[in-house]
Amino acid sequence: MVVKVFIVMGVTCSGKSSLGRALAERAHYPFFDGDDYHPVPNIAKMSKGIPLTDDDRLPWLNTINQLVISHLGTGAVIACSALKSYYRQIISSPNELEFIYLKSSKELIVERMALRKAHFMSSNLIDSQFHELEEPKAGALILDASQSIATLLDKISHYYAIT
Repeated sequence: MVVKVFIVMGVTCSGKSSLGRALAERAHYPFFDGDDYHPVPNIAKMSKGIPLTDDDRLPWLNTINQLVISHLGTGAVIACSALKSYYRQIISSPNELEFIYLKSSKELIVERMALRKAHFMSSNLIDSQFHELEEPKAGALILDASQSIATLLDKISHYYAIT
């Protein structure tokens, strides 16, 4: 397999971190959760149910981009919402990445959010996540987030020839 940097993207509670960890283990790459790189003011806003602006997200996106750049030769899996095309451009510039989009229904996310414990994201932000979302038109592997991690991992492994 050619060394790759994978971005597992989607709205909150779509399974980015769970799938990302499993993919990283299978590919023998390090895993990074984009949530761990949010500045404290961003976390405070999201905890209060206040949607982030593009200006709020820019330093975080630049940090994710630096993480990508530092792993181009060795590979990595990064969980990152990457909701807008513009955000994906910032993350990937000037490099080509492999985006894996976990497409989900609002109903599934509401259900998963109700089960989620100890996370800063407020359930009030589900609507804003779907409002901000610009689904990738091309250049991403699109998967159904309602499927099991094992099924998704098998599909990714087959698609990218990961053994």
